[in-house]
Amino acid sequence: MGSETAEGAREGQGAVQRDEHRDERDERDAEAVSRFVERFASEMTEAGMQRMASRVFAALLADDDASMTSAELALALQISPAAVSGAINYLTQVSMVGREREPGSRRDRYRLHNEVWYTTFAGRDRVLTRWEQTLRDGARTLGEHTPAGARIAETAAFFEFVQSELGAMMDRWEAHRKTLDLPTAKGSREA
Repeated sequence: MGSETAEGAREGQGAVQRDEHRDERDERDAEAVSRFVERFASEMTEAGMQRMASRVFAALLADDDASMTSAELALALQISPAAVSGAINYLTQVSMVGREREPGSRRDRYRLHNEVWYTTFAGRDRVLTRWEQTLRDGARTLGEHTPAGARIAETAAFFEFVQSELGAMMDRWEAHRKTLDLPTAKGSREA
């Protein structure tokens, strides 16, 4: 009986927290949120990401659940379902977004992966390894003492350096993250 009471109290407390967050969401300026999404998407596009993928990613990032359907994304961004589909295909290919089926529905939800930035940068490790090996092969093919071969060998050495630094940086981030008092996606503070 006591555990049922405690569980009921926790559920009630969770409902209060959800209501508080809902009130906070209701107070948001939808136009200001839209401007943020477009501004961040523009920054990502300037950095080289596809434009629609940038917009979809920014919209998911700004969503409290980090999850939306195709129809919700199309409505929020005023784009066609085909544009959403193309953007989602790109974002899933680069492992920034996952696809999940809504229970009891034929609709898919698109969700940002947990720790999306950490996962994205950590995934670059495999890419850098492949690039480094291909570049080393290319330097040997061209002759490491020719101008082109030397340039390619230096590029391979650069990627080797970046890869070793990226691993160490990710370890430092994990240690640093534990020292931060950041709110979690659920609204409470991390321990």
